[in-house]
Order: sequence, then structure tokens, then C-alpha cells
Amino acid sequence: MTIRYLMCAPDFYDVDYVINPWMEGNIHRSNQTKAKEQWQALYDILKELASIDLVDPQPGLPDMVFTANAGLVLGNKVVVSRFFHRERQGEEPHFKAWFQSQGFETFELPQDLPFEGAGDALLDREGRWLWAGYGFRSELDSHPLIAQWLDIEVLSLHLVDSRFYHLDTCFCPLTGGYLLYYPEAFDTYSNRLIEMRVPSSKRIAISEPDAVNFACNAVNVGQTIILNKASDSLKQRLGAVGFTVIETPLTEFLKAGGAAKCLTLRITEPIAPAPQEVSHVESTVIQMQGHLLDTGLINRALDLVVDAGGSFQVLEFKLGVQKQSTSEAKIRVSAPDGEILKTILNQLIEIGAILPRETDRDAQLVAVEQAGVAPDDFYVTTIYPTEVRVKGEWIRATRQRMDACVVVDPAAKTAVCKLIRDLQVGDLVVVGVEGIRTAHRPEVREKSSKEFSFMGSGVSSERRVELVVEQIAWELRQIRDRGGKTVVTAGPVVVHTGGAPHLAYLIREGFVHALLGGNAIAVHDMEQAIMGTSLGVDLQRGVSVSGGHRHHLKVINLIRRYGGIKQAVEAGILTSGIMYECIKNNVPFSLAGSIRDDGPLPDTEMDLIKAQKHYSELIQGADLILMLSSMLHSIGVGNMTPAGVKLVCVDINPAVVTKLADRGSIESVGVVTDVGLFLSLLVQQLQKLGSAVFNV
Repeated sequence: MTIRYLMCAPDFYDVDYVINPWMEGNIHRSNQTKAKEQWQALYDILKELASIDLVDPQPGLPDMVFTANAGLVLGNKVVVSRFFHRERQGEEPHFKAWFQSQGFETFELPQDLPFEGAGDALLDREGRWLWAGYGFRSELDSHPLIAQWLDIEVLSLHLVDSRFYHLDTCFCPLTGGYLLYYPEAFDTYSNRLIEMRVPSSKRIAISEPDAVNFACNAVNVGQTIILNKASDSLKQRLGAVGFTVIETPLTEFLKAGGAAKCLTLRITEPIAPAPQEVSHVESTVIQMQGHLLDTGLINRALDLVVDAGGSFQVLEFKLGVQKQSTSEAKIRVSAPDGEILKTILNQLIEIGAILPRETDRDAQLVAVEQAGVAPDDFYVTTIYPTEVRVKGEWIRATRQRMDACVVVDPAAKTAVCKLIRDLQVGDLVVVGVEGIRTAHRPEVREKSSKEFSFMGSGVSSERRVELVVEQIAWELRQIRDRGGKTVVTAGPVVVHTGGAPHLAYLIREGFVHALLGGNAIAVHDMEQAIMGTSLGVDLQRGVSVSGGHRHHLKVINLIRRYGGIKQAVEAGILTSGIMYECIKNNVPFSLAGSIRDDGPLPDTEMDLIKAQKHYSELIQGADLILMLSSMLHSIGVGNMTPAGVKLVCVDINPAVVTKLADRGSIESVGVVTDVGLFLSLLVQQLQKLGSAVFNV
């Protein structure tokens, strides 16, 4: 089949308005002559590789040159675009008429359902599925219709950086199953979806400098990639896997937020060998009632949906006519999959939303099968009063508290909040989100404008510590090589600051011979290893994940189900991280519990007398103790460590470092810095030492 592309000459192209960040400051600053030269150069290059059709440009439609947004073509079918901005809506009838003149079967979305064609929908080059973007120009609810009309599986990707407002600005499927993309343009869920579908060997992630030059906005024909500009390193990476890169400057079109891919639409997309209509998008309807406008509650709810990666449509809104009157709203909420929808619904329920179908559905109850282990998908309580629907009646839960389960006795018509560890076999625990509602006073709603989350503050500054790190690295190497003993006391900040992989490296390479800490260091290390977050924060992107504040509880519950950390490793549930390396390398550890601990983990010793004894046993014979951002555990260890043992205390808080140094031991070293930075530098230095020894 001859490959065909649709293009539109830039006869009327200019930057006449601002509908994306690239247009700001560029109104009427495009050079018409230069734009035509750049377009013609792209046309000439592409003409050597494929056949090109032209659609007539129209006056007053300067962005019609970006034909990628005309529609989405598959076989002889096309879903014509519904533009988000009115400035481009005039293009729709012209593109539709062209498609119909060429014999395509056209499909049109409802007027209020934006979808911007192949700018936001890119076919996998192997014909396996369709990647569809949403968040700025296209609506998530368009994806199920596209899946149905084109009979293809649709994978929804949430765009979160307004500079990359269309999927094709940051994402380019390539021949052979390769993918050129900018991960920072997507949310956590989307990045994980990409990683699940595209093997690491075929993912070509680019840096920001390449991204802002629109390196992903490329035209791929066979083994040829045509783009505006790419760094030497990116061209080398693409060349290494068999691609030839052709650069052609398109700077005039970057002023409007487009480049090579935006200027073309492939209109000979083959049908996949095994078509299958699949959309993972799930929807439900919620209902809200109260002073929705004056308290800002409706805005908060809609923002919550969007921020969590979902989409909404207000189906009905009844505004209260007087100050004392309440308003009512019915909203359809959609999400790219069922798990994200559950997360969104949980958060909406926390601010007072209910599901309309709850009028005839009780809460779902599942019996506890193992003491101290909740059923899957258990409802996690908040600080707000919680009501459960049991046999048609709403029952207020007693002992209200955060991070608990709700245990129901249907016969007695009672509900009580219980911690996971207090669950007994046979307890009926509420699961899911049906039959649950929370009660808020209006004044509480008004004050609670921010979503509940952990770790909202910024990161403190640090000073250079390379010289101290070199000394410590040399000492660690000497201790290991002579068969000595190094003990590490670590707090959860190690995980929060990104230091967990570095500490895991130290354990794996034999630099650590015992680990001391609390419940938290193990919980958040395993949360990161299993769920990719620490206290609900995606450490790679530094942003909170919606619903992530529950992750640590789910990990605790999972480990409790298997009976302990070692059993989880043996079962293949835990496959990386600090605790994993301790188990795999037979490094003993002691987790001392405290009154603050959730769960706790089965491995955590809640009898502090026993924990102190175990700590004392593990530090016997230590040559060096490395204390990493754990004030209470470090001070406790310091108080039971004899003189002659070298102590290295690393903490961002100078008071902690001073406290340890004041013990009077001349062997104490204090390092006031970010522990994640310290560990990163330490590992780098140890690797240099290893290379130096090897070279000798």
C-alpha cells in the first residue's frame, strides 16, 4: 500500500491568537516567507518517501496548516475532530468535506465532546492499539466512542504539562515497536501504562532540551524520522537502533506550537490484523448536595477529578435560589481505568459526594479471613464522621479516626472504626465505595480547601559534602575489606529523599552488616518498591499521587497477609529495595516500634524493651555506625554505643548532628545535609574507589 499524507499549504498561516503557551508573545511574529520555505522543505523531504495529498487552505483559519488535527484515520474510517477552542472550530467542515470527497466513512463526536484527531491519538506502528491523549484538548469520554467506531483497543494517557498540550508533541510511536517520548509530560499512571506496554529496550525517553525542540513531533516513515531538531546524543540513540534522522528547521511553526508531525496527517493507516474494540475508560455518576458554590465545594470536586487523571461532565445542576437554599449536582465522572475511578470516588466521598445508586444499595461487606489483615479494597476512613448504609439504613460509625477500616455488625446495626491490626477473623469490613458517605459541616468545607496529602513542604538547602564523603567512603571500603562491621541506623527520610536505591546498593555490595530503624523505614521502602511512591509521592517526578496517602497502609496490609518481609520476598511480592536486599544478603535488621506506627509490620518489635535489647546486640563489634536522618533512633543508638566506635550522623537538622557530637566521642563525624544527596555521593565515590582498585 502506498503511504499517503495529508498536508495544507501555509498560505494563510500566522499566529493570530493564543491557545497554547508557545503562542504567547508570538502574535503576528511569524515570517510568512520563511514559514513557506520551511513547509516546502518538509513537503519535499516527505514527497521522496510517500505520496502527499493537499487540502485547500482557507482564509481566517491560520492553524489549518496543522493537518494532524483534521481527524483520526484507520483504514477507510475517520473520526473527524471536534476542536476545543472556537478559533479552530471553523476548520471542521472543511476537513470533513475533504474526507468525504475521498470516500472515507466519517464519524462525528457530539459538539460538546472535544477530540483533536491524530494530534491526540497515535497508532502503535505495529497496529496493536491506539494511544490516546487527554487533559488539554481532547476529552477522556471520547475514547470509548473511538474504540467502538474504529474497533481498536484504546490506551488513555493523561497529559500534565501545558507545553505539551497534544499527545504528538511529546510522544511518537516508531517502526518496530519503538517509542520516542518525553516522560515528564505524563502523570504517574500514564508512565506506568507506557512502561507496561513498551519494553525498556524499545523506550527512547528524551530530555527537556530535545522535548522543547519538538523532537517527538516527528514523522516516521519506515526507518526514517523527520523532525525539526534533535541533539547529537538523541540522533546517536536513534541511529543505534536502525533509524535515520532527517532534520528540517520548522522554527516558524514552533511559534504556534507545532512541528513536523503537526503539519502532516497519515491517511493510509492499515487496519490491525485482529481488531478489538476495547476502552479501559470507566464512568459513574455522583451526586452532591449543599452550599456548593459559596463554599467552593463544587470547584474542589471538579478539580479533584481532573487532578487525579479523570474527566467529568455536569449532567444536572440545580442552584439554590436563596442564601439558605442548598444546591444539587449530578456529575458523570470518568477515569482511564477502574482503579483510578475508585481512587477518585474515595476522595469525592471524603468531601461529601454520594453515588445516586446508593439509594438502593447497601455497603459491601467482606469477612476477615486472617486476623490483622483486611480484605482487598477495604475502605480507608478519614477524620470526618462516616456513615454506612446497612439494610437500608444509614448508620454512623463510632470511634471515628483516620486510616482505619469500618467493621459492621448488621444484626446489631452498628459500625465501628478499627485499625488493621485489631481486625479479628469474621469481622465484616466495608469494601469499595458504595454505601458510604461522610458528613461535613459547611464551615469545615469552607476551610478545607486543600486536598489532604503528605509531604507538602519544600526541600531544605544543603552544602557541599564531597570531601567528607570521600573520607567516609574510604573508611567503609577499609572496614568491608578487612572483615569489619558497619551498622546503619536509618529513618524514612532516606526513602523520601530518594536515597533508598543507594542504601540498597550499600547493603548488596557488603558495606552494611546490620540495619536499625523503625516501622516507617521498612514501610516506605517497600511502598516505593511495590507501588512506586513514598508517603504517596512519586519520587521520580516529585509530585503527590492521587490517593497515594493510602499506599503505605496497603503495603502494610500486604506484608501482614504474607506474614512478614522475608515471606514476601520468598513469595516474589517484594523484589527490590532496602528490606529486599537485607533478606537476600542475610543482613540482620531490627525494627523498633513506636506509638506513631501504622500497622505495624509483623517484623516490627512493639515491645520497646525487646527492641532496645536487639539493637544492643546488633551493634556489638561495630567499627562504624552510619546514622541517616533518624533523630530518635540515632540518639537511642548513640546512647548505647561504647566509645571507640566511629559515628557518622547525617541529618538536615543541625540540632540532631550536634546532639550526637556532644557525646564527647572524638570519633563522631557530623554531616549537615540532605541524606538523599549524601547517599548518592557516597555510592558514586565507592564506585570510583572500586574502579581505581580494579585498574590497579
